[in-house]
Amino acid sequence: MAVSCPEATNLVTSSDTESPAEQQQQQDQSLDTFSFAPLRLQRLPHLTDYLPDLQTLRNPLDSNHFFHPTDGFYVSPGDVILRQIVYDLSGMFPQPAPHLAYHRAGPRERVFFEPSGVRAAIVTCGGLCPGLNTVIRELVVGLWELYDVREIYGIPAGYRGFYSREPVKLSPKMVHGWHQRGGTALETSRGGFNLEKIVNAIEEKGFNQVYIIGGDGTMKGAVKIFGEIHRRKLKIAVVGIPKTVDNDIGIIDRSFGFQTAVEMAQQAINAAHVEAESAVNGIGLVKLMGRSTGHIALHATLSNRDVDCCLIPEVEFFLEGEGGLLEFLDRRLKENGHAVLVVAEGAGQDLIPRTAAQKEERDESGNPVFLDVGGWLKSELKKWWDRDHPNELFTVKYIDPTYMIRAVPANATDNLYCTLLAHSAIHGVMAGYTGFVCGPINGNYAYIPLDEVAKAKHQVNTRDHKWAWVRSVTNQPDFLRI
Repeated sequence: MAVSCPEATNLVTSSDTESPAEQQQQQDQSLDTFSFAPLRLQRLPHLTDYLPDLQTLRNPLDSNHFFHPTDGFYVSPGDVILRQIVYDLSGMFPQPAPHLAYHRAGPRERVFFEPSGVRAAIVTCGGLCPGLNTVIRELVVGLWELYDVREIYGIPAGYRGFYSREPVKLSPKMVHGWHQRGGTALETSRGGFNLEKIVNAIEEKGFNQVYIIGGDGTMKGAVKIFGEIHRRKLKIAVVGIPKTVDNDIGIIDRSFGFQTAVEMAQQAINAAHVEAESAVNGIGLVKLMGRSTGHIALHATLSNRDVDCCLIPEVEFFLEGEGGLLEFLDRRLKENGHAVLVVAEGAGQDLIPRTAAQKEERDESGNPVFLDVGGWLKSELKKWWDRDHPNELFTVKYIDPTYMIRAVPANATDNLYCTLLAHSAIHGVMAGYTGFVCGPINGNYAYIPLDEVAKAKHQVNTRDHKWAWVRSVTNQPDFLRI
């Protein structure tokens, strides 16, 4: 799929005597003939990679009364999604080469599973997130209604549930109202990953489709499960459905539950604003989720417009001195009489004093245990005010809505998104793909190799327009030491 690409320096030639309009016209004509370098289609694992003699069947959707497949209904191997869709044709900035592409998600004309022989397992791992129950529901309903699968099971208690709990048989009637509930009806847990026990249990219980819903740590576990199944040459397809309320999974546009979390964060920020505005020298302090990325804090700040300062893990800040947080808040209180401060949970962790034991502490997923940056900031703010403004009124109202946000049902946008993710996963697995994740890339749903997603991170780009927009809304400092 190689096409020629003219040198950027040859795109436009103009003389000093030409008018700006003539120069622009010549540039537009030159760009009309622009073409770019070869695409590299990312290879997607398939069951036939190690089971070459598998037989295929016509897709059951052909006889499904809900569908009327016509030309173009089924996705072909040549349908791809580009990783990058915005290009600079001026030649001023280097472009990635080759240009990455992924297989488009959707139903294929041929399938590798006889529906009556499918035995599907669905598991949720890690923390809660709005939309978990919707994904479970839509996997069950999609398998049942689209492909006539009847053996569908939920695995309770996360990864450890494969070898320590009995699976729960699921049906559309059983999961009917689950999309209206927060949390996960299957229960979840962190840790408990024992590769040999998990794969042994999958094999012994006869599961041949495994749907794994979780965050980046869960996806890393899914990579290992896929690798072990591949090594054993088992006809078992593994698919990951990315879940993280922090929106920190890379490559895909966003993870489900994120938009609900931003919407719910508004309630906490609004309450903090009311509290701060109603007090003399009041500060409303809100801590939002975001261990390694500040997407929720950033989007909540932009959506709300009452925030005076947004602190995220990607931007270091300091308290004392010129250009510091305290100087900024002092000025804002003098100007407005109140201030609202939003902080992501992973921000400022290097500033918080901790013991040697606390530095080594890890949770069940192996992540460092973070200290409460909100509680620490509240204490530091009070110390600062007592020191610099003795005998003056001052109030800090600290709101931590973390567990309220992640436990709510998904909103309408996330519910629709969860449905599309579930159906995309089902279509891919039935087509024999394995070791992949489904998700939107530039608004189009694609299949991405599991190992790529497990490695990729999605952090806030503090050099782009969105972060500049945050600073223009809040007028906060850039926290560069002078």
